[in-house]
Amino acid sequence: MIRVALVDDELLVRAGLRMILQAADDIEVVGEASDGDQVQDLVARHSPDVLLMDIRMPGTDGLSATRSLIESGSAAKIIVLTTFDLDDYVFRALSAGASGFLLKDTPPRELIDAVRVVADGDAMLSPKVTRSMIRHFAAGRDLRGAAARRIAALTAREVEVLAEVSAGRSNADIAGILFMSEATVKAHVSRIIAKLGATNRVQVAIVGHDAGLGADSDR
Repeated sequence: MIRVALVDDELLVRAGLRMILQAADDIEVVGEASDGDQVQDLVARHSPDVLLMDIRMPGTDGLSATRSLIESGSAAKIIVLTTFDLDDYVFRALSAGASGFLLKDTPPRELIDAVRVVADGDAMLSPKVTRSMIRHFAAGRDLRGAAARRIAALTAREVEVLAEVSAGRSNADIAGILFMSEATVKAHVSRIIAKLGATNRVQVAIVGHDAGLGADSDR
């Protein structure tokens, strides 16, 4: 079972998320919180695999709670929730170590699939959303040189994988494009994350974008 905790200040939102998630036979909602201040205790008590975290909350917001949880070394994966797909708080949360984001009007099936993907250690962003997010995140920054120096430690094959990750492709898509197994792709991604000192796939994609990879990879 995938253990999920909900963090949102709106009771009706939490109730709706709980109802959707518990319709899946492999997901269990183990706890809820209405404020970012409660997140550390929530995780300590229930040991969730995945947190669905609202960004805009009174008290400690989702961004601060995400950063604090990641810095504490928690193994829980975080999906941030937002009403707007270009909300700057979302990009800052992803940079802080969240595994992805969902709009609050995400269809139930996609919500369930996203939780499964993130619980499995992958990012849940679609290619379109990933490319849009990276462009927005990198807007106005000139980091190509720094990014190029960071990826210099990668092998040629890892650079190829990084380019596809930066284009927002899933492991399955990358496996088909580069003619390797999904397990091999996942191993490459794990090594890339470690070599770049990143926290997750999203941060890796941002580095790749800054280095000029994946921008025109729309095969």
